[in-house]
Amino acid sequence: MQGKLSVVATPIGNLEDITLRALRTLKEASIIYCEDTRVTSKLLSRYEIHTPLRRLDANIEKTRAKEVIDRLVDGAQIAYVTDAGTPGLSDPGSRLVAAVRQALGDSFPIEAIPGPSALAAALSVAGVRTDSFLFLGFLPHKKGRQTLLKKIATTDEAVVLYESTHRIMKLLLELDKAVPHRQVVVLRELTKKFENIQIGKPWHIHDYFSKFPVQTKGEFVVIVEAE
Repeated sequence: MQGKLSVVATPIGNLEDITLRALRTLKEASIIYCEDTRVTSKLLSRYEIHTPLRRLDANIEKTRAKEVIDRLVDGAQIAYVTDAGTPGLSDPGSRLVAAVRQALGDSFPIEAIPGPSALAAALSVAGVRTDSFLFLGFLPHKKGRQTLLKKIATTDEAVVLYESTHRIMKLLLELDKAVPHRQVVVLRELTKKFENIQIGKPWHIHDYFSKFPVQTKGEFVVIVEAE
């Protein structure tokens, strides 16, 4: 049997969002490489999947790619997943795919098993124009952050960002300085029990979170509307 690498999207919160094709792929795989075995094991347990797991996170993606390549040459059916969402989209995965393609060329298939993505989910319920947008993922903590904030201020496209619970208030203050006149959509804990959406100018949303700090817990997608 020829080896194959399947890049599998997994739920961003609600485990019912897994696709039938993804479940079949994970069951049939020889081994699943994943960002965190503890996270992925919960998904596999829910659906009674017993495929072996092997860790492959961002820190070891480049070095462990050689192991994946060797297994593919030996005929393994390999699945790769991250903790949530679509690999390679502000998640590990792109360097693995690049290494496999460089080493094996077109002789080994690399297939996408599409599914959940926080980016697509957020845009679908934000109510903003999506014919053109700029996706920046997580802004860097220090170096390059101000450059990207200036880019947000000068673009007339919608801008989509990811942010964590630790920096959401800082980001809102920065957006209040960079684009105080533009509408912002802040989507929290998409598909999860405490999903919440706030819409308004950056300062208004910052003020809301200041009054209800429990709402700053979780993972965020932030959309700055187009001019």
